[in-house]
Amino acid sequence: MLPAIDHYQRSARNCFAANPVDRLSGRRRDEAWLAKELASPGARFLPVWDSKQLFTHKATPQPVVLSHPEAAEFIEGADTVMFLGRDGPSTFFALDLPQSGSPLVERLARHGQFHDLKRFGALIEPRQAALLAYARGLTHWHRRHRFCGDCGNQTASVDGGHRRVCTRLECGAEHFPRTDPAVITLVHAKDRCLLGRQAIWPQGFFSAIAGFVEPGESLEDAVVREIHEETGVRVTGIQYHSSQPWPFPCSIMLGFTALARGDETIRLVDHELEEARWYSRQDYKQQLEAGLLRLPSSFSIAFRLIQDWYDAGSQPSLEALLASLKGHELFFSGRPAEKHET
Repeated sequence: MLPAIDHYQRSARNCFAANPVDRLSGRRRDEAWLAKELASPGARFLPVWDSKQLFTHKATPQPVVLSHPEAAEFIEGADTVMFLGRDGPSTFFALDLPQSGSPLVERLARHGQFHDLKRFGALIEPRQAALLAYARGLTHWHRRHRFCGDCGNQTASVDGGHRRVCTRLECGAEHFPRTDPAVITLVHAKDRCLLGRQAIWPQGFFSAIAGFVEPGESLEDAVVREIHEETGVRVTGIQYHSSQPWPFPCSIMLGFTALARGDETIRLVDHELEEARWYSRQDYKQQLEAGLLRLPSSFSIAFRLIQDWYDAGSQPSLEALLASLKGHELFFSGRPAEKHET
């Protein structure tokens, strides 16, 4: 059983959640107000280029946040400027820089280097990680909605980057940012949990079972279907765990636990997975100690699901076990296939 904790608190433990900014959605249509905030001393800017974000050159890289004087030339050259919100005295904007050989990117080299957020997500302060994820997800949406889905004409960014409108007067269709819901489930039976791996993942890397919600499904429908399609296992006792913004590229991960029902034989029905296994806590501990098992990224909801399952029936905790194995290559933090974001 999970400890008594409300859903907000549990989700807030997940990296990229509990975004600190007030999005001030009621002010987004006020162009004069946005222009004033854009030029204010409290304005702060997060550059995004090729879905990557700017980090310092320090031994432990930190996100680069530019003031208005530092960002002036980049604001002018950005493809899209997006209002993110306010946190204390600071008003945050994201700058989507041109992808094709822009000299702007070269001039930013004095501040740092562009990296995928996955690389440093576990190393930066949670509030900063949540803000960067927000900027990355919004930028991705803009990049893929420059043309109207109704008539094919160009669209323009309005409302501080939170809406795009078709520029063809006869059409005028409005387009809003979207997030793709995906379920990720830790299936258990007695003292065992069910994990799977894709062929493109490194040897020894196993994660919880995940997949996108399809049209006409409830979240629970998607859990039942995905588990059966990928492993042949039927589940019951579905319980919501927590959620996590996952801008790789534009998902919200919805975490669940479920109980295997009846036959626990694994059958790779749709061949999405190369392999799936049942792990007891003792199996898990022994294979980690032997270096035969690698964990999902420590900042992912997949890791949190596994950690909570392990800790519910084992002492010492998974965190203590990992601390004793410090120096081993335990985590996989690369970019898996879109079907199974970890």
